Amino acid sequence: MKYVLAIDQGTTSTRAIIFDEALKPVATSQDEFKQHFPQSGWVEHDPDDLWASSAGTCRAVIERAGVDPQNIISIGITNQRETTVVWDKSTGQPIYNAIVWQDRRTANYCEELRKAGHSDMFADRTGLLVDPYFSSTKLKWILDHVDGARERARRGELLFGTVDTFLIWKLTGGKVHATDATNAARTMLYDIRKGRWSSTICALFDIPMEMLPEVKDSAADFGVSRADLFGREIPISGVAGDQQAAALGQACFEPGMLKATYGTGCFALLNTGDTPVQSKNRLLTTIAYQLDGKPTYALEGSIFIAGAVVQWLRDGLRIIHEASETQPLAEKADPMQNVVLVPAFTGLGAPYWNPECRGSVFGLTRNSGPNELAKAALESVAYQTRDLLDAMTSDIGSKADKSVLRVDGGMSASNWAMQFLADIIDGPVDRPQILETTALGVAWLAGMQVGAMPEREEFAKLWALDREFAPQMNPQTREAKYAAWKRAVECTLAF
Repeated sequence: MKYVLAIDQGTTSTRAIIFDEALKPVATSQDEFKQHFPQSGWVEHDPDDLWASSAGTCRAVIERAGVDPQNIISIGITNQRETTVVWDKSTGQPIYNAIVWQDRRTANYCEELRKAGHSDMFADRTGLLVDPYFSSTKLKWILDHVDGARERARRGELLFGTVDTFLIWKLTGGKVHATDATNAARTMLYDIRKGRWSSTICALFDIPMEMLPEVKDSAADFGVSRADLFGREIPISGVAGDQQAAALGQACFEPGMLKATYGTGCFALLNTGDTPVQSKNRLLTTIAYQLDGKPTYALEGSIFIAGAVVQWLRDGLRIIHEASETQPLAEKADPMQNVVLVPAFTGLGAPYWNPECRGSVFGLTRNSGPNELAKAALESVAYQTRDLLDAMTSDIGSKADKSVLRVDGGMSASNWAMQFLADIIDGPVDRPQILETTALGVAWLAGMQVGAMPEREEFAKLWALDREFAPQMNPQTREAKYAAWKRAVECTLAF
């Protein structure tokens, strides 16, 4: 039996999963790591934690699965996107903490770029909006604020990468400095139409191009892991940003297919085929995957806070101890109350893109309590998803998907939340048997590249349904509830 090792390096934890030749998960290891919040709106990770948790979970899952490393034929990497790392080329030591995708410290600079009239140029070349979310302004901030960093970068002493690039560098012992097209497309430095780093944008930010990684296909040769890490050298053959990997794991290969992943945030991707569609509704144009040198494009809507709203109930309000407690609370909520929570803790993502607004709660009464807040938290994710789907439908001129929304990620395990989602979007929601589609997608890439996994048509046939949720809410209730959400968002933005 041959196996693939998938590294899923996320925002709050790292998972390693071993898949067999039938792409069934054999064993999993997971490790949470510390979040750093130096100032309001700032979010950082220690890059050494990202590496230690990745290497550690890989060793642990190999031991747990009882697999001989000689039978692990490939490694795939999927990662939190946009998070920015700069390190010393000689020592591998980061010169600053990783600045996380959620970080908003460059909001004022992004506003300056917009006022200077650069928005259209960025949209045309990168498919992205000018926003602190993306890597480029984070990289500029590090070069501006770490003593001597820009001069060292010009001398070729420093390297930049998103998390996948940093892990590849560490795994290969500094022999490979590379990324894939899906991660490059999230930096706001990469021309997604020409398939290369933009010298114009790098010049605008004064970013030395010498520090940028080589961009490869999502299934490609990314070198081999050091023999001392896992008992032998193992090829690294598949890389994709987490949301694109999830779309692959959901077998969204055909134009019009749509998936939504519910992790810390929620990210909906709509496959648009070989055509990059420019959004009129503040969605992102991005690369869904790139194989054989040919990119497949997608429209993406990003919700900053999805599963993180449940973490807030647990860690902030402390009204739950485990995420699983949210559903029983929501089921017991007073049906006569209409509490609306807008979880803009780090601003609002698509289609609003306002980094400055903050979370709010509407409709509280003297009887409002944990039940109503838990219900409002779960409902907020469905409302935000509908915002995205309505914007996608407007952009492509028809219903975003021919039939169904495929869902995955931790929150998709909640039957209550998925039923409410189906009710609010007025369409079927399909949950697959394997919820960890992010790791599955990159495992397939890695296995396919070394000839051990099926091509995409056969892989698509392996997708298996766990449960379909059909809409049950009457139209009047649906539209009244959604209208209340839209009013709450309007008030939040105004405040």
